[in-house]
Amino acid sequence: FRHGFSSLNLGTLRSQRSSSGFFKVECSQQSSKNCIDFSDPDWKSKFQQDFERRFNIPHITDTFPDAHSFPSTFCLRMRTPVTEDFAEGYPSDEEWHGYINNNDRVLLKVIHYSSPTSAGAECIDPNCTWVEQWVHRAGPREKIYFKPEEVKAAIVTCGGLCPGLNDVIRQIVITLEIYGVKNIVGIPFGYRGFSDKGLAEMPLSRKVVQNIHLSGGSLLGVSRGGPSVSDIVSSMEERGINMLFVLGGNGTHAGANAIHDECRKRKLKVAVVGVPKTIDNDILLMDKTFGFDTAVEEAQRAINSAYIEAHSAYHGIGVVKLMGRSSGFIAMQSSLASGQVDICLIPEVPFNLHGPHGVLRHLKYLIETKGSAVVCVAEGAGQNLVEKTNATDASGNIVLGDIGVRIQQETKKYFKEIGIPADVKYIDPTYMIRACRANASDGILCTVLGQNAVHGAFAGYSGITVGICNTHYVYFPIPEVISHPREVDPNSRMWHRCLTSTGQPDFI
Repeated sequence: FRHGFSSLNLGTLRSQRSSSGFFKVECSQQSSKNCIDFSDPDWKSKFQQDFERRFNIPHITDTFPDAHSFPSTFCLRMRTPVTEDFAEGYPSDEEWHGYINNNDRVLLKVIHYSSPTSAGAECIDPNCTWVEQWVHRAGPREKIYFKPEEVKAAIVTCGGLCPGLNDVIRQIVITLEIYGVKNIVGIPFGYRGFSDKGLAEMPLSRKVVQNIHLSGGSLLGVSRGGPSVSDIVSSMEERGINMLFVLGGNGTHAGANAIHDECRKRKLKVAVVGVPKTIDNDILLMDKTFGFDTAVEEAQRAINSAYIEAHSAYHGIGVVKLMGRSSGFIAMQSSLASGQVDICLIPEVPFNLHGPHGVLRHLKYLIETKGSAVVCVAEGAGQNLVEKTNATDASGNIVLGDIGVRIQQETKKYFKEIGIPADVKYIDPTYMIRACRANASDGILCTVLGQNAVHGAFAGYSGITVGICNTHYVYFPIPEVISHPREVDPNSRMWHRCLTSTGQPDFI
């Protein structure tokens, strides 16, 4: 259960619902060690208390109880500071009502499922009881815990490329300057930049970042892996960095959380804030991550090309492989958006290539009835059908077999064996969809995420990440969003909508 018991398998939970002895469930490591006893009349309030404890976001005052706060230097009523040094007071004499109260919350779940058999139902107990779950609202606070003139802020981008990286970097820098920070640097090429003596930190200012959002990639460069957490924190101490903004996925956020813990262990007054970067849209609890909309939009070109190739050929079949290691969100949304896909294959839904209900048999049916077909497959789908490798990349991810090539080869072989001519074209745009500039939708998302990352750091929060939840921007404690990748629920309405669009059967 993603919103409470992150280690509990939904399929197992659904099967347990039918059992009359369903009173206890396994709890995640972040949750209370004692399993919830649903026969306890107070289980609901206990769950809410445990949820609030786990989703409480770490603050500077947890380590420094006597930490002094200051009136915020962020006030949009007066944009130009009266003096060069305005950290000790408001930049305007007038009170501004644009701040977020620390007790503001956003509702994590908005659907009250009346039955555990409802499509996409995520229930805590067998009766699908409604349990309110509130998370911290993001935004500027009236009190800040860092003097802008004493801040040295660093930004680092890790992992692979993603549309919108430059947009987030740009907005972090601009918002820091509005607070009054003048010492802003970029760490080149991910965490590696903390240890490689040949990589100098890059001074950043509004003038430097003004137009970087007009191109794809990352101004700072990216890489996987890097030095030990201890070495990173030691480097931050030497450089005088007391605000660190980390842009990356699950692995990068795990590193950011470890950096946060090490800073607390060393009693360093440092704010570590993450901005989730994953083109696969596979971060838990969030509506979406930046770059995803752009990737889906760019994927339309590849799908349309595959459709034109297939539709223009005699018995044409177009196969498109899209990104998605363990989550099929890009393939699913791209298929829905295009309206040209006949078969969508994702990692969450098993399928067979051969057999009476296999993909190839359905392709034969499509060729006979439509004359052409388009297949969209996520890179992590059907890994049981390709040769396994024990190789891993620098982030520790298993190197996947190429399911797109496998489908292309098996399709050609199948139609040759049954004596039906087929013209199979394979398109692999995987890296093309992530190396482009962010579209307008992602540009807005990146802008707000970057702003809220800075607001969170100045408010004294650390070990947090910023995201969008039910259209509102929130702060999550990092451990709650990195336990495992978010996946497409095969019983969700969105997957059902995709199946309705493609018209594909089950391939088992």
